[in-house]
Amino acid sequence: MKKMPEYWDPEIETMPVDDLRKLQEEKLKKLVHYVYENSPFYRKRFDEHGVRPEDIQTLEDVRKLPFTYKQDLRDTYPTGMFCVPNSKLARFHASSGTTGKPTVVGYTHKDIDNWAESLARALTSVGVGKEDILQVSYGYGLFTGGLGAHYGSEKVGATVLPTSSGNTERQLELMKDLGTTSIACTPSYFLYMIETARKEGINIRNDTKLRKGFFGAEPWSEELKRRIEEESGIKAYDIYGTSELSGPLFTECDEQCGIHIWADLFLVEILDPETGEPVPDGETGELVITTLAKEANPLIRYRIKDLTRKLSEPCKCGRTHPRITRISGRSDDMIIVRGINVFPGQVESVLMNIPEVGNHFMIIVDRIGPLDSMKVQIEMHESAFSDKMSDMMALKGKIASALKSVLNLAVEVELVEHGSLPRSEGKSKKVIDKRKI
Repeated sequence: MKKMPEYWDPEIETMPVDDLRKLQEEKLKKLVHYVYENSPFYRKRFDEHGVRPEDIQTLEDVRKLPFTYKQDLRDTYPTGMFCVPNSKLARFHASSGTTGKPTVVGYTHKDIDNWAESLARALTSVGVGKEDILQVSYGYGLFTGGLGAHYGSEKVGATVLPTSSGNTERQLELMKDLGTTSIACTPSYFLYMIETARKEGINIRNDTKLRKGFFGAEPWSEELKRRIEEESGIKAYDIYGTSELSGPLFTECDEQCGIHIWADLFLVEILDPETGEPVPDGETGELVITTLAKEANPLIRYRIKDLTRKLSEPCKCGRTHPRITRISGRSDDMIIVRGINVFPGQVESVLMNIPEVGNHFMIIVDRIGPLDSMKVQIEMHESAFSDKMSDMMALKGKIASALKSVLNLAVEVELVEHGSLPRSEGKSKKVIDKRKI
């Protein structure tokens, strides 16, 4: 007999769709007045587009509002988009940018509470609660993954095991000895855990209490999901969010037919990436989100660049909030390697500051075993070539160190002869992605 669905906040999660739309409408109207009065950035952006807060009266009027882009966060670095002074902030998070400058996101205490609330609903929807031990194997720190999953887990009363990423043998030991029941990490890292467990003589299915995994921060396919479940015996769930919105926020419910987006906190649009016009429900488009409850730095029609589909049919779990499918890719050129966002522009910025490096490079991303790998092929400057192996090894080390300091990712560096990489009269191709995603 199938278990009845559980809710963290049944009144909100099962609110009739018409009432939910009215609530969104009220929050949207308050939001546009709030940002116009408190954010010089949005006041200027609204004025440039000839729109006033009083022009927004219905949900459909959201299309009158201008888009917000990640570049706006970079251009207003560090806090130019915030609506509150630093004295009202509880925390900063940051992610890397295309030229080494991070994008900074601020949080009030209420923002953090809403972040935890969003995940509390999500975790409850898959049955995580007070009897669970949730191992958080996302990175902690400026990256939002670790602390986001941590706060959400504590909110539902689960015991948190904050292992962060790395030190895999120790993680497996603690998983086994402390009775971890759920884990949150990237899918590629969990594959590595499975592989390491085999080497350590640990059978995750039989030797641990692990039954659920929440995987995100990088694209992953349905085939990979099935492989994870077959090899570990756990149930694998999608978890979704971005650092600009508040890190991990949403998951699938136990029905696993789409990711629930909480409509009282976020307004979702799925748009054609080229035209910016809405696509019909069920068709792939770019995810655009308006934050309805953020205080520190709310975002209006934020172009996330992630590609997904909106599902219109009701979910059997009884939740009335909109759902999207697993992210199928991105509409821009960002690549994700082991959960870290990498832009070709970041790599170029580093390389062009090293005199020995020529003008051409190529990024090659592959999946070697369970983990992503990234290699950067670099043409040397003609004057930098040396017959001494020690000189070449020193240069490779110098480049690798410089890239890691900006990307927060260890990459393989391959020095190639001048003129050996392809040229193009049009747009140059900087990335070869060999992974099947």
